[in-house]
Parts: sequence; C-alpha cells; structure tokens
Amino acid sequence: MTTSICSLRAASPLLLLLAFSQNLAAQDITAQMDEYMAAQQEVNHFMGSVLVARDGKPIYRKGFGLANAEYDVPNAPQTKFRLASNGKMFTSAAILLLQQRGLLNVQDPIGKYLEKPPKKWAKVRIHHLLCHSSGIPNFTSFPSYKETWMVPSKPEETILRFRNKPLEFAPGEKSSYSNSGYTLLAMIIERVSGMPFGDFVEKNIFGPLDMKDTGHDTHAAILKHRATGYTWGENGLEHAPYHDMDLVIGSGSIYSTVDHLLKWEQALYTDRLLSVESREAMFTPYGEVAGRAAGYGWGAGELAGRKVQGHSGRINGFFAQIGRFPEEKVTIIVLSNMWTRSKIARDLASILFGEDYELPKRTGEKVSV
Repeated sequence: MTTSICSLRAASPLLLLLAFSQNLAAQDITAQMDEYMAAQQEVNHFMGSVLVARDGKPIYRKGFGLANAEYDVPNAPQTKFRLASNGKMFTSAAILLLQQRGLLNVQDPIGKYLEKPPKKWAKVRIHHLLCHSSGIPNFTSFPSYKETWMVPSKPEETILRFRNKPLEFAPGEKSSYSNSGYTLLAMIIERVSGMPFGDFVEKNIFGPLDMKDTGHDTHAAILKHRATGYTWGENGLEHAPYHDMDLVIGSGSIYSTVDHLLKWEQALYTDRLLSVESREAMFTPYGEVAGRAAGYGWGAGELAGRKVQGHSGRINGFFAQIGRFPEEKVTIIVLSNMWTRSKIARDLASILFGEDYELPKRTGEKVSV
C-alpha cells in the first residue's frame, strides 16, 4: 500500500492543528502549576524543588526559594534534599535484592538475623517489618525521641530503645506505622551483606542506576548542592533543629534530588534492578496504614479514580513526597527544605489531570498547609 503526496499534504494541517492544541494544553498546565507554586511560596513559605514527568520525561521541573538562606543560594532540580521516610523504598529494595540473590527470604523470622532477640519477637517475620505489621512500637513516637535528635546512634543502639517494649499487637494481626521496623531491616541488611547499610545501597542500587547525587546522609559528609533545612518561626525563617542521621538509618537517612528520584522510579518499570516478582511484592497492599494501603516501603491508593503509588516523609527541616501513576506513566516528586506538611503532590496531580484543586489561602496569621 502506498501513500500519495496529496494525502500527506491533506493530513499535514490536521497534524499541525493537533500539535498546536497539545502545545497550548501543555502551556496551560505549566501556567496553572506556576500559579499554584507561587501561592505555595507566598502562603506556606515553600522552598524546594518540584518535578512532574510523563513517560519519564519532565513536563514541569523547577526550584523554588533558597537552598541556603545565608548565602542566597537558590534551590534547583540538582539540589540535594533529605528524603526522610521516602528512603524506606530503598531499604525495601535492598531486602528484595538480597532475596533475589538467595541470601534471605522475607518470610524468615527476624530472629534468624539478630543476636538474642526478645522472645516476643519470635513470630515477627521480615515481611511484617516491611509492611508495618510487626506490632513493634514506633520509637520515633516515644516522648523521649525529641530529646535524642542530636545524639548519634547506630542501629544496634537504637534497637535498645524499643526491644524491651511490649508488642502493640500480634504480628500480622493489623498494621501500624513503625520506623523501628526499618531500623531492624537496616541491621538485617548489614548482617546478611557484611556491609554498612550506606555502602550496600550505594553499591547495589544507586551505582547501578547512575544515581550519583543520592546516598546515605552523614553529618561529616561534604555534599555539593546540599539544601539546608529550615522551619518557619515567630520571627520568620529559622534553622530547623539538628537531627543526626545515624538515628534513622534504614527509615529515613537517604538524600537525593528530584532528577535522581525520577531515575529510580522509572527503573521500577523494568527488570534493571528488581525482578517482576520483587516489584509485585513491593507494590502489593498488605494492610492499611494512615488510610492508605501499605506495601513494602510504598503506599497505595486512588486519586480522582486513578491508581497511585506513593510515599511522603518529614524530618527536621525537610519534607518529601513522591507519587507515581503507573497506568498514566506519570510521576510527581516534591522535595522541600522547609519543615512543614503539604498536599502539593496531590494538587499538582489534580492540575495535570484536569481535576478540581484549590490555591493555598492565608487564614489570619496561621500558615495554611
């Protein structure tokens, strides 16, 4: 079958019109996102970097505010932010990699990899730690937690804080968010691999995915383009309280950029790092935590009738969100060096999909989040 020159000429105006309309739609989305992010800056003092991508290609990628207020260094897509609890997805990936290599099984009891575990942990499996169904209490919810933010603590030392606490429920009976479980996972990774947690994720995840701007954070490390963490106080912008990252190894110690998180998220559509079976295990809902289905280091739910997989994290001076819409191949990443809570990722998704959303508004002197 051949196509005549006449038919090509006849089709060209239609193709040009389609391209023109798509370009206008893209410009409208960009304008709406700009307006929304400007309101977030004005009302909620947002500082950070934002990336929205479709099919792995950024359609909105910008930095806002300052990475360092003392030197007037602006945030950019290359700025490194602490991910807080979003780092759990890398801990779960490390466990699944070890399982792929036959070095452990997620159904193994955790006592197999720990020295003299409490008897009450006898029925706790690695699986329970991954999906927050172990019943082990969350040490970051203890009243004494804030008093120890500044104190370095290796996983073995951190575990001492909760090993003698009673279980909140029988393993697998229900779900409750627990950073303690991910501290235990970091220790298991170290015991099985024979490597420090940070070295293992660097060699086996960040290196293979060419994520050179991602790693396990330490106070001593000199990181170019590192964001400083802030909070908004009575007198305006303030440094957030110091938090030693050793205290949250496995549960919230990773830093990254919006660009590198996109690399990571895109790898989850392929066998490049994790097998089909591992990826299915990662995203399978095993219970419900805070109103969302809990997988291994990821949450799952719906937004405007669309399936979404995501997570958020918050630690002194930083806030992070990632959402992926696997059916639409859309990724939304928000990294902030302002200690707050926000639904920016959800609202950017609403803008992209043409759903209702509201611009942030001032309510007296209170910051609207």
